[in-house]
Amino acid sequence: MATAPDLEERSAAHTAAPWPRNAWYVACTPDEIEGKPLGRKICGEPMVFFRGREGKVAALEDFCPHRGAPLSLGFVRDGALVCGYHGLAMGCHGKTEGMPGQRVGGFPPIRTFPVIERYGFIWVWPGDADAADPAKLRHLEWAEDEGWAYGGGLYHIQCDYRLMIDNLMDLTHETYVHSTSIGQKEIDEAPVKTRLVGDEVVTSRFMDAIDPPPFWAMALRGAGLPDSGPVDRWQLCHFHLPSSVEIEVGVAPVGEGGYEAPLERKAYSVVVDFMTPETEGSHWYFWGMARRFAIDDAELTTTIRDGQGKIFAEDMEMLERQQKNLDLYPDRRLLLLNIDAGGVRSRRLIEQAIAAESG
Repeated sequence: MATAPDLEERSAAHTAAPWPRNAWYVACTPDEIEGKPLGRKICGEPMVFFRGREGKVAALEDFCPHRGAPLSLGFVRDGALVCGYHGLAMGCHGKTEGMPGQRVGGFPPIRTFPVIERYGFIWVWPGDADAADPAKLRHLEWAEDEGWAYGGGLYHIQCDYRLMIDNLMDLTHETYVHSTSIGQKEIDEAPVKTRLVGDEVVTSRFMDAIDPPPFWAMALRGAGLPDSGPVDRWQLCHFHLPSSVEIEVGVAPVGEGGYEAPLERKAYSVVVDFMTPETEGSHWYFWGMARRFAIDDAELTTTIRDGQGKIFAEDMEMLERQQKNLDLYPDRRLLLLNIDAGGVRSRRLIEQAIAAESG
């Protein structure tokens, strides 16, 4: 007779997963839990997020202790999460608070997960709750400084989150996957430098005196700069544990100083990428762009977000097909090139974090 795995077996299973657990991951955006609960699997854990009393965000395991129904199919009432099956009400701390005509105060609590609402996102810690420290959440300057504008979105992608990290740490693919928007042959031709700076992996590429591709010509116009004539272009990709990549990108008319040009003489942005693992073959991809030009132009924010969304949709198709190929041929060895160094080093940091958790 089959039995449920004991705690030791579950712990071993978690350790074998391809992601660190003791870390802050983006769970959702505030609008996703506006007036309703949200069910989302993160790092293999089914969770439900909702706003409890006084607007505080809570995260519980998505499991009603009465009959095992998903709590995410319920609703929020008076700060409690009410199961949509039989009406059992759960509090923010995982304790039962009531049920019509029943005594449920003696029910054992269900699991809760530490959460933080900061920088326009709701973050969750799927690992050891006692180790959760808000100070371990990396500071995001662009999210708090009024000198930035931000717009973004969310994709649910059917591939290993590490494939997206590989994709973002090597932008050579832009020439081919994004040929009509941000790609150009000069990306292939410019040398790539990869280095470890503190606790982050950085890959950088600088392209001087080139024509701006369509997306950046649009950005130059938005910044009030000429969109014709040669520009200096840059890409600096920063990987941070557990699974985020921020990419400094931009262009400046030749003669203005390139990456070092004054803000008013360049179109400078940071592409924001948070990859939150769902399963070993899927993840939640929170994407966006924070910019330092024309920050009061809401129409430009929408235009950039729409354009960026189309660009990332092209990545999604490629990565999902790549995952299917890898699943079909799991034992095939892949070639490594010098352009893969950023992804390789990022994966090494992930592996080191997993190993540290396993002792």
